[in-house]
Amino acid sequence: MKRYNVLSEAQVRHFLERGHIIIHEAFPRETAALWTEHSFSRLGYDPSDPATWQQPIIHMPTVHRFDICEFAPDAWAAACDLMGGADRIRQPCMIGDGFIVNFRWEADRPWQPPSTASPGWHKDGDFFRHFLDSPEQGLLTLVIWSDIAHRGGGTYIACDSVAPVARYLAARPEGVLPNDFDFRTLVSGCRDFLEYKGQTGDIVLIHPYILHASSQNLSGIPRFLTNPPFALKEPMNFNRANPDDYSPVELAVLGGLGVERLDFLPAAPRERVYPERERIQQKMLEEERARLGEGIEE
Repeated sequence: MKRYNVLSEAQVRHFLERGHIIIHEAFPRETAALWTEHSFSRLGYDPSDPATWQQPIIHMPTVHRFDICEFAPDAWAAACDLMGGADRIRQPCMIGDGFIVNFRWEADRPWQPPSTASPGWHKDGDFFRHFLDSPEQGLLTLVIWSDIAHRGGGTYIACDSVAPVARYLAARPEGVLPNDFDFRTLVSGCRDFLEYKGQTGDIVLIHPYILHASSQNLSGIPRFLTNPPFALKEPMNFNRANPDDYSPVELAVLGGLGVERLDFLPAAPRERVYPERERIQQKMLEEERARLGEGIEE
């Protein structure tokens, strides 16, 4: 019996081994052009004048949101396969225009390929206490809104980081606050690094334990992406009665721990965290409204 609706066994195996898969041409280039062009007005920048690009990298607030079921149905179907089916996913799953725009980050330094020495390695999730089974991020995404060439600001991915992150969290059932991770130690044992280069319309589906980092943009061309997470309705389950019911996301964790099942229970309450990012983006949103008048709707 086929276990997955749209993904091949080879794609799932790649996800289990390297923590990600790519859905090409998941949404139209024309849609991307519309919203990235509008972002310059939101920021008050001139797209033809790099002198107006005040910040080398910026995390914009989200204004417009699109349900991935309609916006990128192929990526949604693949995400369902990876998370164990639509009935396990908290819906709606939204993609928005909260762009991370890398204009020229670290462009004044010589190019350095991804390695353990690269700055900024992290696991996403600045808004909750992390447990081994946390439902807040059942899957991560990289939604690619502009073409990304070599040395063009593509996200660095540590493809073999699921196992060290899984061991780290399993050893801390009390959970880990976002600022308390030892990312430098976690990435020190990784060897499989990737500089993501892709095309507008690609969506990369990433295991939530994958460490990743921003990279230098030496291209002179702004790079646009968003990275919304998809949440689960319930915490991950590593002790299912039927092994066929494990999702690939859960199987990757069990594989990283070297066990077939695990009866995990958090030793502390789940906790919402309110990051400084939210205050900064709220201020940016107010500035956008003042700049564009009624052109912004939340």
